[in-house]
Amino acid sequence: MATSAITTPDKPAAPRAGARKLGWLVPAIVTGGLVPAVVLAARAAKGDLGANPIAEAMNQLGLLALVLLLLSLAATPLQLVTGWKWPIRIRKSLGLLGFFYVCAHFLVYALVDQSLALRAIAEDITKRPFILVGFAGFVLLIPLAATSTAKALKRMGFARWKRLHRLAYVVAILGVIHFVMRVKKDVTEPAIYGAVLAGLFLIRIMDWVRERGNKRR
Repeated sequence: MATSAITTPDKPAAPRAGARKLGWLVPAIVTGGLVPAVVLAARAAKGDLGANPIAEAMNQLGLLALVLLLLSLAATPLQLVTGWKWPIRIRKSLGLLGFFYVCAHFLVYALVDQSLALRAIAEDITKRPFILVGFAGFVLLIPLAATSTAKALKRMGFARWKRLHRLAYVVAILGVIHFVMRVKKDVTEPAIYGAVLAGLFLIRIMDWVRERGNKRR
């Protein structure tokens, strides 16, 4: 995600001279992140999405959104474990790509599946818990995306911005729960993503404990 992002709320560091050599990294991540959308659109145009194309499109878009959001949250833990600086440079891009796929996932549901029937959509959200959980995650992502710029960080101040962007973990948890509730029976795949998220939490908690210990000394 860079100077601000839909991700773990760490204060952005000033770029070093060596980091500037990786100017290709963000464009490469964005381009690569959009390739699945292009492939999915091409498959849809050719009628190659199986017997239930709407469900297949929604499933693929939702999975891509969850993967990208988890990757954005993994940037800081990866830096903590390895000492590498480059993950911080791409976390904003990963987070915004995740938001893009969440929006696409919701739009396929609202526009294609429900034909923008607002009453039916509202009933679905209130009566079907897994849709309510997914919708809540989508709503929480909106302010994170809206404040993902350096200008927003400066306007809000780092402390307030940091508190807001902690919601990224809440969104990821809701995404995993949404996935579990969606598949119902075989929860192996969503459980894997849940384990990854738990591992990221653990690394951040361990770092927090270490920092508190250093301060007490």
